Amino acid sequence: MPNSVLIINCGSSSIKFALLLKDQNFRIHGLAENLGTPEARIKGVTLGNEPVDIKIPNADHKEALEVGLSRLANHKPDAIGHRIVHGGTLTQAELITDDIIDKIRQATPLAPLHNPAHLVGIEATKRLFPDLPQVAVFDTAFHQTMPAHAYRYAVPKFLYTEHNVRRYGFHGTSHAYVSDRGSELAGSFKQGGWLTAHLGNGSSTCAIWNGQSVDTSMGLTPLEGLVMGTRSGDVDPSLHRFLEANLGWDIYKIDKMLNSQSGLLGLSNLSNDMRTLIEASEQGNEDATLAIEVFCYRLAKSLASLSCGLPRVDGLFFTGGIGENSAYIREKTLGYLPHFGFNLSVEANNNLKRGTEGRIDAGTGPQIWVVPTDEEGRIAKETEHVVAELTTTKKTEQDAVVA
Repeated sequence: MPNSVLIINCGSSSIKFALLLKDQNFRIHGLAENLGTPEARIKGVTLGNEPVDIKIPNADHKEALEVGLSRLANHKPDAIGHRIVHGGTLTQAELITDDIIDKIRQATPLAPLHNPAHLVGIEATKRLFPDLPQVAVFDTAFHQTMPAHAYRYAVPKFLYTEHNVRRYGFHGTSHAYVSDRGSELAGSFKQGGWLTAHLGNGSSTCAIWNGQSVDTSMGLTPLEGLVMGTRSGDVDPSLHRFLEANLGWDIYKIDKMLNSQSGLLGLSNLSNDMRTLIEASEQGNEDATLAIEVFCYRLAKSLASLSCGLPRVDGLFFTGGIGENSAYIREKTLGYLPHFGFNLSVEANNNLKRGTEGRIDAGTGPQIWVVPTDEEGRIAKETEHVVAELTTTKKTEQDAVVA
């Protein structure tokens, strides 16, 4: 089993990396942001827990990784885990081989902003650490247990059979971690029916039965589902035709609008940050108030619809930046779900401190928990599992040769 795992998360314009030291229960974090611009920089902490702020003007993903990972030269990891947004129909974390790289590349049309960046990260770490086992952990894998009636779209069958058009779901590492940890706290590890709400700039919900995803709010892409920071979530598909016919917009402009200019930002015409909107709403900004109401209503509506996938609802887990830190949003959302029997303890909800886990119901009805997510920890755990299986396989093969 590896004693240290390097986690790499390459986004479209940023890279997060973290070194998890198992023996010391310590993590070293770094973030390369604004890549491809004059403002590109790396922030984080060194192995001595000293802050780092390095300017890397106009650096691309490859250059940023080389600079960032060179800082780890004195503490070489034992394994590397890569967060991959889209794995197509892959159902679990996989040791990175040429075949897995091809599968990630084949899924690029489904995640054109993310998968190419992930491949750059894999290429860079393979060059810097050629002898280390590297593992791909897929955001979509956790949701591959969804039944067909949850993941199929009502469109011509050939789009599914020939072009893989279906619902995949995302935030899988977060939903998996939170449901495992939450059900453990509730005394029923991986048992029963739970709803999870991962709320941040990107948001999604999930229905989980006995530890497996049975439905989720995101679909073919992360645009489907809830209102998010800058993403619209669900809209009438004919909106594209309306905007083309009446405003002359092409598909690229519409796609950018729905992904980057909508959601909380579009509704409020102010910000995609929920903290800013709550403050503005308290000061009488009606657009901010409406954005918050739409966010909470659509969240409650999603949770209610996902409950159809569960034989029973044992409880709800809130997570993510908004889910973990905003008692106001939790209370307002539950206010739209009175018929589910949730009984929020206003005192427990308001007293929950930032970054802490805790139960916030009043002791009757379905349980309500706040569970801070740990996607890095989940990726490290899955990486360790794959590496352990690889080690076991090699030992079995060696024993067979000796015999």
